[in-house]
Amino acid sequence: MTTLLFRDDAYLRQAEGRVTGHTGEGGIVLDRTIFYPAGGGQPGDSGQLSWNGGGTAVATAQKGEGGQVVLIPGPDAPVPPVGCVVTQELDWDRRLRHMRMHSALHLLSVVIPHPVTGGSIGAEKSRLDFDMPEAPGDKAQIEAELNALAARDLPVTEDWISEADLDANPGLVKTLSVAPPRGGGRIRLIRIGTGADQVDVQPCGGTHVTRTGEIGALRLGKIEKKGRQNRRVTLHLVS
Repeated sequence: MTTLLFRDDAYLRQAEGRVTGHTGEGGIVLDRTIFYPAGGGQPGDSGQLSWNGGGTAVATAQKGEGGQVVLIPGPDAPVPPVGCVVTQELDWDRRLRHMRMHSALHLLSVVIPHPVTGGSIGAEKSRLDFDMPEAPGDKAQIEAELNALAARDLPVTEDWISEADLDANPGLVKTLSVAPPRGGGRIRLIRIGTGADQVDVQPCGGTHVTRTGEIGALRLGKIEKKGRQNRRVTLHLVS
């Protein structure tokens, strides 16, 4: 398994790792990584690897077999040999925007309290699909409530529960299309706010900011009808 350094510290921008293998498609596997692999609607990270005498761009990261994270180099890029110690460096601006967006989408699911049927995170815009037969009435009001919630600068923290605990509390799962990651016996929860100020808690494996104030100003984009009961809500970071 690849040790997930981003799980312990989502703000870690650079770290060393050792190459433990290559995939048949030319992917690079490290013993530990700061690169988030695509999943749960969040894209894989991009960045750079460097080593003594070489370097390569990382176009994205994917989940591999047995808990491995596979780094995908750019076309015709050099690949470090097995056993080589490399320095990993994130495309930090892109990752941070993904973190801000991901936390913002959790808040959007609070402001629009309907089951989530899908979602996608991007550096420029993101979206959630809701099981919502009728479009929400006041788009400006939703945007105002969302920005007010972010501006409260609530802490964003993680907890862990057992898979049995999740089965006993199915209401924690908001997303109908993506099941929480299982297999390790534990489920990671992302909690926004604490005590009486808690506004959301749900299973999530992605990266987030540590406080909602880091999200910044948000702009609500299109609200589109996608099927008989599905509404797609697009979200933009103002800057």
